[in-house]
Amino acid sequence: MNNFENFCTQFVQLVGSKEGAISPTITSSASFAYGDCDTAEGIFNGSIKKPLYSRVGNPTSAKLESIMAMMDGGVGAITTSSGMGAITLSVMSLLASGDEIISVGGLFGGTYSLFNETLPRFGISTKFFDVDESDAIKSAINDNTKIIFLESVGNPNMRLPDIKLIAQIANKAGIALIVDNTITPLSIKPLELGADIVVYSTTKIISGNASALGGCATFRAINEGDDKFKSQRYPFMAKFIKGAGKMALIPNAKKRALRDFGMSANAHASYQTMLGLETLGLRMPRVVQSVEVIAKVLSEKGLTINHPSLASHPHNERYRSDFSNGCGTLLTIDMGSQEKAYEFLNRTKLATITANIGDSRTLALHMASTIYSDFDEDEKKFLGITDGLIRVSIGLENPQDIIEDFLNAARV
Repeated sequence: MNNFENFCTQFVQLVGSKEGAISPTITSSASFAYGDCDTAEGIFNGSIKKPLYSRVGNPTSAKLESIMAMMDGGVGAITTSSGMGAITLSVMSLLASGDEIISVGGLFGGTYSLFNETLPRFGISTKFFDVDESDAIKSAINDNTKIIFLESVGNPNMRLPDIKLIAQIANKAGIALIVDNTITPLSIKPLELGADIVVYSTTKIISGNASALGGCATFRAINEGDDKFKSQRYPFMAKFIKGAGKMALIPNAKKRALRDFGMSANAHASYQTMLGLETLGLRMPRVVQSVEVIAKVLSEKGLTINHPSLASHPHNERYRSDFSNGCGTLLTIDMGSQEKAYEFLNRTKLATITANIGDSRTLALHMASTIYSDFDEDEKKFLGITDGLIRVSIGLENPQDIIEDFLNAARV
């Protein structure tokens, strides 16, 4: 847990200021005055580093971006209005009509809908694979493949990808790898494992208290020598690399996505996110420990629990070797039918029934009747959605209290 301890120091020191107002300043302005024409020209061509317009950057959000980039070891970051905003920014900055995505593993319903329903309307297609189909993933790569996308932990199927192996496949083929690390900030560092872009819904455990909607994309530096983004697969990157060097992925994302799609972060939300970020290093280890304890006891009591810490899980060995700092707040309970799932959720006293995850409170939701209600049977089967599936996000409550409440709700 040393990684968590290190960030306990770094987060509070970076969020707070040593002079003047300690708490971050909220710059609540949509626009900024340039003073004179020469300054305006410099701001627009990037030679002067001052705020241009809040749609493409706000000083409050910029502070959050610097901390998020530090957290992941990136060269920079862009905050967005939501987690889906971060995903859309990242993929649309690299894609055009005719391009393809390879999506690996379980997917949050919103991401699946984006890839399977929305992007095809713009001529962009996606091929979906399970986390262990490495040979099929390699075979699916062609000249049109621009992105391999995966979640660090399948939400909600709880399957764990071999991130290093998938990164090797992506890097050997010269294809961008984007990792959604929403569930595992601090636990997993995708850029160190070979990813190019890391995305988050900061609404979740980074904020931690359901008060601020937000997202973030963190980018690696462009290499001085050979780099996949200097290849003909990404010809549009040449001008950004020439102008911004190692920072090129950031202006590319701002000009090819943020500027025109407008998924801009709100200054107030960025402020609230920083307040939550201060305690992330304290909250993560508690939640990780609680999830393991709760999963073990509930499973031993006869409930059908899905979590990689359990010996019965197909990726338990991978969990022990690659996820030593845990895999976030989630576990699932399969009650066997929608009726029994409803009975469980209506009897629980501690769980809040909501679509969010990563809150200070324990949250739960029946999947098939809510987020995945308009998905067909084949889609639900691929994503691991059964009639009785309940997704649970463990909070900061005493784990024994959660266990007792869930056993009572399950009438065990």
